[in-house]
Amino acid sequence: MTQDLSASYIARALKLDCAALSDALDRAGIAGQCYKIAPCDRKFRMAGHAYTVLYRPPGVGEEGHVGDFIDDVPTGSVIVIDNRGRDDVGTWGNILTEMAHQRKMAGTVIDGINRDVALCSELNYPIYSRGNWMRTGKGRIQLAGLQVPVQIGGVTVYPGDLLRGDADGVVVIPKSMQETVLTYAEEITAKENAIRDRIREGMRMDEARSQHSYHHLQSPDYDPSGKKTAA
Repeated sequence: MTQDLSASYIARALKLDCAALSDALDRAGIAGQCYKIAPCDRKFRMAGHAYTVLYRPPGVGEEGHVGDFIDDVPTGSVIVIDNRGRDDVGTWGNILTEMAHQRKMAGTVIDGINRDVALCSELNYPIYSRGNWMRTGKGRIQLAGLQVPVQIGGVTVYPGDLLRGDADGVVVIPKSMQETVLTYAEEITAKENAIRDRIREGMRMDEARSQHSYHHLQSPDYDPSGKKTAA
């Protein structure tokens, strides 16, 4: 994937909300909605390609320190951290937030928790996680892998997958399906905007929805003509 194409996908994703992308993933038959991964601040918005990080309990193999990867992450990446959903230790704090902000990362997504929420809000650096608590991960977890497949909210994320986050949470679009899913989401958004326009003009909601095939927009057997094809 060229740099220009990568930037184009990110720009398109930023114009779409996660709800539309979620419906598009459903139409594509992809489970890409990260369960219970939420923004630390509802104002956060992000899109970018995944740089993946895997943690494990300490004492297994060669030690890798928390956060040691940050200097080598490409600018504009979404840092995707798998800490197996643990809510008893953090994986991210204010020093990492400061560094990621300075290096213009797109955001951080954690299957686990973080701390120092005030700074990420102050810098408007997007962090999505299962929650926040102040207990450090230092000495309690170790780096196990970089740029490997990871799990985030039940979704497998591979390096280079496209992530989009907004107030509703995070969705993951597989690298090979970016064009398809983004196109579906753009179609869904256009249809839903048309429904809202008809409602503002005074049309009944059921009529507006029927006119634009609302109930079939996310169906795998939906076709662009606006009809649901036979099973």
